[in-house]
Amino acid sequence: MTAATGDVGRTSVFSDVSVYSGGIWLEHQDVRVVDGVVESIGSHASSTSAVAETISTGGYLIPGFVNTHTHLQQSLMRGIAECTPLLEWLLAVGEESVAITPDRAYTAAVAAALEMLRSGTTTVVEHMWPHPSGEVHGAVIQALRDTGIRAVLGRGVADRPDATRKWGFEPRLMQPLDEVLDHVDHLREQVSETPITVALAIPNPRSVTEAGMVRLREFAEQRDMSVMIHLLETPTDDVMCLEHAGVGAVEYLDSNDFLWNRVLAVHCVELDDVGQSILAERGVAVSHNPLSNMRLGSGIAPVPAMLDRGLGVGLGVDGAASNDTQDMLETFRIGAYLQRAVHKRADLMGFETMLDIACGGANVALGLPEVIGGVSTGAPADLTLVRFDRDYATLPVRNPGASLLTTGSRSIVDIVMVDGDVVISDGRSTRIDEAEFTKEVAELS
Repeated sequence: MTAATGDVGRTSVFSDVSVYSGGIWLEHQDVRVVDGVVESIGSHASSTSAVAETISTGGYLIPGFVNTHTHLQQSLMRGIAECTPLLEWLLAVGEESVAITPDRAYTAAVAAALEMLRSGTTTVVEHMWPHPSGEVHGAVIQALRDTGIRAVLGRGVADRPDATRKWGFEPRLMQPLDEVLDHVDHLREQVSETPITVALAIPNPRSVTEAGMVRLREFAEQRDMSVMIHLLETPTDDVMCLEHAGVGAVEYLDSNDFLWNRVLAVHCVELDDVGQSILAERGVAVSHNPLSNMRLGSGIAPVPAMLDRGLGVGLGVDGAASNDTQDMLETFRIGAYLQRAVHKRADLMGFETMLDIACGGANVALGLPEVIGGVSTGAPADLTLVRFDRDYATLPVRNPGASLLTTGSRSIVDIVMVDGDVVISDGRSTRIDEAEFTKEVAELS
């Protein structure tokens, strides 16, 4: 993890809260945060708040969500190519991506980050498409810093050009591999000592050559970096890899030694039993994006089977061009309901399972601390406080976990803390003038 951004020596307390910790709800607790870390969880009756700032009293405290996959620039592309086949949709998004400017990239990233924060997300994993502009990347980094969200910033990379996107990537957005990797090192220096880390983001198995895979793995391992890659969102990856390489997509990556425990495979809707076994053996994690997969008609990822095989599975919203919102609470609920529908079981993917997925299921691959069973001492203070009385539609509360899963919405999110700093208070950003920003976004065409 990067160094805390909060004031050194600062102590804060969530007073008299119900906190989900160790897999259970603990009532009337004080959660003490020191220098960006959860120092203690203790009974309110016996706790002392000396030399501590009380952030709030009451409410329900959980770890912040980790959104394991999105495309920030797409928050200005909502509704694009609606009700069209995936490849046609991709080409439309590609045209918008070619035309992106630093100003629009900044606005898009702020909009997406605020929407995520306001739905309880504390970490975003951004999968940037390859782009030659250093200014665009700089604008995205500035937006992430301005909003205060923690981020794993995937710098896009591809080395096989193909304007059709069938066996390669959009040539207008590509650069020579040497230039890209030099820029990655520059970005790593730029985000040093911030809550932002840099990763490699590969569009899909079709966009990288065999030589490129060797080079990229060596580069990533030398720097202890994560690599994210879209994989089997549809049958296209398998079809094209079989046509050009003689093997399916997972086997194509594996035969080039490009699957290891710092790889995040995104979507995996078409991942069969053999593919699941290979990914599990290599320690690869999966980002599950249920709403995007529904919107684009891609299908339903076999999440229960993945979990049974020991695969780490995280939750993602995907970009706003394929999900249309960046609301993690909505994705949190639909991620459970979708699996219940396809498996015809109402006792599947309950709050405990979904929270572990949404807060830390893919964290090891992303170089983030594991989050299992809720808030724990010694963990970074990336926390979300909800109040059900902010929305009568969530009341009465029979069980806070069940209520979060089945009725939770952005309206109940009161406070969001990242690295010990409160970045959302009373449901609003503490860093961005939301009223003014809303006007700016509304004026964009």
